[in-house]
Amino acid sequence: MDLNTPASELHLVGPAFVKRIKKLEIETVRDLIAYFPFRYDDYSLVSAISRVQPGETLTIRGQLLSIKNEYTRLGKKIQKAEIADNSGKMEITWFNQPFLVKTLKTGEWYQFSGKADWFGRKIVLISPENEKIPHTTYHIPHTLHTGRLVPVYSETYGVSSKWLRARIAFVLPLIKEQLKEFLPFSILVKEKLLPYKEAIWKIHFPENRLAAQKARERLAFDELFLIQLAGLLRKSVWQTKALSRKLTIDQEKIDHFTANLPFELTEAQQRCLGEILRDLAESLPMNRLLQGDVGSGKTVVAAAAMYATYLNGLQSVLMAPTEILAQQHYQTINALLKRYGVKIALQTSTTKQCSNETMRQYNIFIGTHALIQKNVNFQNLGLVVIDEQHRFGVEQRTELVKKATTPHILTMTATPIPRTIALTLYGDLDLSVIDQAPKGRQKVKTWVVPPSKREAAYDWIRKHVKGTDEQAFIICPLIEESETLQSIKAATVEFNKLANNIFPDLRIGLLHGRLKSQEKEKIINEFRAGKLDILVSTPVVEVGIDIPRATIVMIEGADRFGLAQLHQLRGRVGRGERQSFCLLFSENKNIRSAKRLKAMEKLEIGVELAELDLKMRGPGEIYGVRQHGFPSLRLASLSDLSLIERAREAAKSIIDKIDEFSPLQEQLKKYTIQKVQPN
Repeated sequence: MDLNTPASELHLVGPAFVKRIKKLEIETVRDLIAYFPFRYDDYSLVSAISRVQPGETLTIRGQLLSIKNEYTRLGKKIQKAEIADNSGKMEITWFNQPFLVKTLKTGEWYQFSGKADWFGRKIVLISPENEKIPHTTYHIPHTLHTGRLVPVYSETYGVSSKWLRARIAFVLPLIKEQLKEFLPFSILVKEKLLPYKEAIWKIHFPENRLAAQKARERLAFDELFLIQLAGLLRKSVWQTKALSRKLTIDQEKIDHFTANLPFELTEAQQRCLGEILRDLAESLPMNRLLQGDVGSGKTVVAAAAMYATYLNGLQSVLMAPTEILAQQHYQTINALLKRYGVKIALQTSTTKQCSNETMRQYNIFIGTHALIQKNVNFQNLGLVVIDEQHRFGVEQRTELVKKATTPHILTMTATPIPRTIALTLYGDLDLSVIDQAPKGRQKVKTWVVPPSKREAAYDWIRKHVKGTDEQAFIICPLIEESETLQSIKAATVEFNKLANNIFPDLRIGLLHGRLKSQEKEKIINEFRAGKLDILVSTPVVEVGIDIPRATIVMIEGADRFGLAQLHQLRGRVGRGERQSFCLLFSENKNIRSAKRLKAMEKLEIGVELAELDLKMRGPGEIYGVRQHGFPSLRLASLSDLSLIERAREAAKSIIDKIDEFSPLQEQLKKYTIQKVQPN
């Protein structure tokens, strides 16, 4: 047996169990031993029956004297057993587990672990775990399920923690010599970490809580260390590539460009632009992430970088995830750069493709996935800008970069990224953050609205938009009504209700992801032109729709969104100088959920909201682990800044000596690293 042995070859793992454990992503012995417990039941207190006190969680050992089923007046079965040791007798009670009468044999010796409490006038052990043991009074036997710190695993139908425990206990002794240490000795010593083999053993079967904690720390460190190291390796490989041509920054012309903008750049925009221009002037290729809230002015910073590239006689490309966003970028950047003689082409699935001859005539290309089609060849590409980069697969980004001889890369995102996530998952990128709103922008007033005030909210919206040039968004989580989520508002149903019953006197449009591109474009253009008062939409508007006259966004089912996403939706209003408003509706009465939404009333900086959401909900909830290829962190927490920084420093300390550590290189090969992809 080795770590790659299929789980199907293990003792007592038949075809039915193979299917079940596949749901837990267990297919090999390696997967099985890496399936870590999420908590432990402490049954380590072993007591004589005569000393048992109500309220204690403990283990008793003794001989089973009797066991039987009894029926309640409602016809339910209770199992009652009696056990004895040298100090006395005790009753045990289970509920609705009639099979125990057949599996537990009178006269045999068992350990029972659980909570003792009053049942009627007796102290009894209620629904304990059980385990058969040898008949001896001289020592406490080695057990798996009782009398110790017992690991508890995430389960699926037909696969219990008890079953997993037994399989892992069977496998570990057989493969323990194959658990080779891969961390350099210097890191083990400096970080005071357990050896790998010991950590694997103790995460499953610790002798006490301290041992379990030390094992978790070592294995969590491994996860973060490998991600950090892979990111640093990607960065070092990228920086070995030679640029097709080094850029010279004409600061005078850049200053003239920024001085003649119709608005003044914020200090944050100036700082980020300075960081980007310094990168562009280097002989190494830039790989920088520009993060900023919706409406913070990332596009103008990117436009200045593209202008600097144009001044060097090189082309730039900006790839956006949707046609709507590509068209908006085209209009914005064209307005900013046209006066300087910059020629800009729009390339989407609905525009005519430029021929290779025509492509030579343009300096900037703005588009969608159409930019990475095989027949699209850039002549002299110096800068690639990727907007909302998490919405593109790694392969799509790679295809675009392949079309040039190592261009500079600037990626942009409006998704607020907590510092711990940026440190861990963007290790190969330099980070610039626009953390200021443009001058003149007012804070969007945000209210969590109770269901009792819904009608009043509708009246308030009508007063604001009827007969004025103000407009409103109403956001629904779903496109169509769901049988399983009946309390969640659906855009199509809500549109019909609002148009026919609530606002028959107003002009209302409907927008969602299933509409064809031309239909989406038509509706957005009507809304932008002021031909609609209200736009009912799904979160498809989260990115890229700039409607300066929109002053109200009403979000249904707000508890179903992460705070970072709510903040991005809120960013759809407040784009002009008028006071804007965000109304959050939720049918969820959970106190924790209400507290989370209340944070939206106080906090207006996206990163602060993302940090709070990370603490309250964890990265899986915020960033859609399964859907978006988030790195699999079984033990490490992306909230643990201390461990992240320790792992990062450790990775930096050996990055130049990686060739000396072949076991670590092998581990990295198996470790698939993917970019974080916020929803």
